[in-house]
Amino acid sequence: MFENHTIDIGVLEQRAYNLRWATVPAGVIPLTAADPDFPCAPEITEAITRYVQDRYLCYGPPEGLPIFKETVATFFQDKRQVKAHPAYTFPVDSAAFGIYTICKAFLQPGDEAIIFDPVDFLFRYAIETVGAVAVPFAIPAGSGFVDFEALSVLITPKTKLICLCNPLNPTGKVFTKEELQQLGAIACRYNLTIMSDEIWSDIVFSPHVYTSIASLDEAIRERTIIVTGYSKSYGLAGLRIGAIVAPNEAMYARVFQASLHQSTIHGANVLGQVAASTALQSCDYWLHAFVAHLQQMRDLCVSSLNATKGIECIAPQGCYVAFANITQTGKTSTEIHELLLNKAKVAIVPGLKQWFGEGAEGHIRLCFATSEQILTQALVQTKNVLNS
Repeated sequence: MFENHTIDIGVLEQRAYNLRWATVPAGVIPLTAADPDFPCAPEITEAITRYVQDRYLCYGPPEGLPIFKETVATFFQDKRQVKAHPAYTFPVDSAAFGIYTICKAFLQPGDEAIIFDPVDFLFRYAIETVGAVAVPFAIPAGSGFVDFEALSVLITPKTKLICLCNPLNPTGKVFTKEELQQLGAIACRYNLTIMSDEIWSDIVFSPHVYTSIASLDEAIRERTIIVTGYSKSYGLAGLRIGAIVAPNEAMYARVFQASLHQSTIHGANVLGQVAASTALQSCDYWLHAFVAHLQQMRDLCVSSLNATKGIECIAPQGCYVAFANITQTGKTSTEIHELLLNKAKVAIVPGLKQWFGEGAEGHIRLCFATSEQILTQALVQTKNVLNS
């Protein structure tokens, strides 16, 4: 399923936007946005085809299709050991919109929210869009010590929200159960809401194990709102489908009202819900094979980068991106980006504040969710240019 011949570059060059094949110059290999090059599992397209063949594409319920709500809640109960309820679960048109909706529900102008550094720009964007202030907390890559006492120092009377991204994009850190216990204890001590972004939770590499913070104990679960999506695990980015899982009726009502679903101004399309429900119900075999392939690509990517002059890369514990330190090259991440694009014909994401925060300076990010042949070609071209 994940050999080179399964990838249709011609289709990707027409459809894969967001810094990928459809937007880069001809001949450039994009290791950019975290989106797989592979087609999705066949069960997903078969389910969509069955749904549309009657030619009725009606409004769905604003709170989500029952099958979607039940399937997502069951997933969290069975796979994440989280006491989730279908009634407090609803679809959103992406995890990104889910992050924004939670910020809108729980932050007022002038409030503060803790975000990790580095982390995806969407957290800062959502917080600042609702008029609040994003307060960065540095998280080392890999198994480095996380100073939670330093986190406590950042909390003020204005702090209302802690934004957990686990696994952490862009470093690929998977938080241990002990680390999550410390984070949860801080949230309880200061009466803070936890937003747990779990979109990457399926992409975890052995021997690391994923733990949802909402599974730790009841006190932590009651203040945790989970947001997730299905683009990373199942290749459904174009269907714009994610989910929010609230712990209780009061928090569900608050975030659902903020979503504007009840007004039909916003909402999640029914095809996305059909696709995600099918993925969770029928595509475990595909996901397990995908993660096994990704672990091989991770090892290939990290090994090649560490054999490249001026590059150091800690193997990500999760996510399918490599976050490489390029400070020894003597060049900025923007300069490396331009050099690789123009000379190596490889597109990467520079570690700029606008993408990942100040902690990303001196790094580049590469996505390895592609075939061994394409990845090897990109890495050889990268190594040849940087070594010369």
